[in-house]
Amino acid sequence: MVDKTLVAGRIAAVRDATARIRSVLPASVETFLEDRTAREITILNLFVAIQTCIDLASHWLADEGWAVPDTFGAMFISLADHGVIERPLASRLASASGLRNLVAHQYGIVDWRRVHEMASKDLRDLEAFCAALASRIP
Repeated sequence: MVDKTLVAGRIAAVRDATARIRSVLPASVETFLEDRTAREITILNLFVAIQTCIDLASHWLADEGWAVPDTFGAMFISLADHGVIERPLASRLASASGLRNLVAHQYGIVDWRRVHEMASKDLRDLEAFCAALASRIP
């Protein structure tokens, strides 16, 4: 059985992080590139939101007694396989987990233009994931 309290708390954390991003994100990528504070607040909160969605996926799978895949992206695909979220959303979230890995492990140079694009458009995917889970809490 899914832990309602844990899920609700994590959903609140994702919503807080996405709200924080929206509060500082300049509309123009050029302004974003020039504003170190906005970049740092954005990347930190994107990391937190994505990591929290990964945690939610992992807990949801485990709480339901389903196998928890070895990779973050596969966790979202598994949730789609079980009918918890739609496959297109799962694919986009699997892709977003790559940014989390880039930031956490410093695998390469952060593409700030891509970060701005994600923060401008892809926050809806994180929120849609949370809404899908919230709608399934008994």
